[in-house]
Amino acid sequence: MHLAEGVLSAPVLLGTAVLATAGVAHGLHRLREEQLPLAALLGAVFFVASTIHVPVGVGSVHLVLNGLAGLLLGWVVFPVLCVALLLQAALFSFGGFAVLGANLLIMALPGVAAHYLLGRGFGPQTPRVRALAAGALCGVVGIGGAALLASAVLALSGGRMFGELIVLFAAAHLPVLVVDAAIGALTVAALVRLMPQALART
Repeated sequence: MHLAEGVLSAPVLLGTAVLATAGVAHGLHRLREEQLPLAALLGAVFFVASTIHVPVGVGSVHLVLNGLAGLLLGWVVFPVLCVALLLQAALFSFGGFAVLGANLLIMALPGVAAHYLLGRGFGPQTPRVRALAAGALCGVVGIGGAALLASAVLALSGGRMFGELIVLFAAAHLPVLVVDAAIGALTVAALVRLMPQALART
């Protein structure tokens, strides 16, 4: 899901950087001390999962798990993914510093959406089927939303020039969506049974 440097136009880079900065600031404001272990764990999972990626056109395809992270962290997903993306850019040259704001917005905003759309009413008595469905939908919202946002920023930057690449980019993420949804379903179902407090709204 990383977009490469040199692809997006300057206005899009600036606009996404401003929005991503606002998201990080709000996430840091919402971060509670008791969330730190979970935030660190999810940041590490994202870092490792998205390090294994396949280049596709002007971006790359990899596991993101942003919907699951957003479900558990809410707005805190912004600073968590920001640290992971910074480390990937510095250590492995994935994405890049110029497109950090765009990549962060693409991956974190759908996570926040998953939090507000799917994060209500979990508890020890939550039916397993509902937990599985909510976890699977985290993958749909997270990967689907990120693909839509990536397509939108590419369209804003290049118009029809990126038309075929956008279609390729979206199609390449369909298998990732399936895997992401499966991981999300199993994780949420396990958390409901073993650690329901992790699903409390932030």
